[in-house]
Amino acid sequence: MTKVSLALLVSFTLSRLFEDSRSVSRTKPMDSDDERDPLNAFMQGSDVTVVPDQLPSVRHGEKLQLSFSGTDITITVDLVLDSSPGCGGVAWPAGEVLSQYLVDKLGPGSLRGKKVLELGSGTGLVGLVAAMLGGTVYLTDQAPLLNIIRENVEINKLSSLCVVEELNWGEPIPAQIPRPDVILAADCVYFEPAFPLLVQTLCDLVDGDTEVLFCYKKRRKADKRFFTLLKKKFHWSNVPDEPASAIYSRESISLLRLTKL
Repeated sequence: MTKVSLALLVSFTLSRLFEDSRSVSRTKPMDSDDERDPLNAFMQGSDVTVVPDQLPSVRHGEKLQLSFSGTDITITVDLVLDSSPGCGGVAWPAGEVLSQYLVDKLGPGSLRGKKVLELGSGTGLVGLVAAMLGGTVYLTDQAPLLNIIRENVEINKLSSLCVVEELNWGEPIPAQIPRPDVILAADCVYFEPAFPLLVQTLCDLVDGDTEVLFCYKKRRKADKRFFTLLKKKFHWSNVPDEPASAIYSRESISLLRLTKL
């Protein structure tokens, strides 16, 4: 891997693949076991360890522009990046996949009138896309990342639709964060000590009417421990996202819908 931002590489790859659905339709579908269960490879006791590509240092102020197209809409998001607070200050592939799904499968105005909460917002990419689709969005993360989220809200002129709040997983939900209609989470499975805390926060936020879209990239064998904890509280299923899912599944990315037990 050369010293090229993974976000830029993924953005370029996905944009080319999403543009031509005809070529995607000829892609061999994933096998039936993986289609039924996105964790099939984990549960088969595979010894394969998927290690994330290492990003070069991204200084504050470096910018990235991402575009997502659907049938009736194209959304462009400008992001200021900064890896100094941690890996959350960079755009990651699962966030781009979830953003593309929102634009392509939900479409313009689909989130109007809904309270949307993004967990582990990082740069705020997914939440910003949700706001552009009409949602009132609460972008949440730990304190060191809040300034970069606020900056990205401002440069995309979404201050009227976005609220940036600190939310530490495992702690009580702050009173100023309402119970959401939709929860979005992308690339939140990466730090093993946080696994039970993330599950606890999902339990605290979700009721029977909450829609939860959860996109993650399999990187390590340890990730299955998160899903071992999650299955005690939630059921999950693949989100229908053809033909795009046939592409990103080959990059070990899954898009799931969670339902509380």
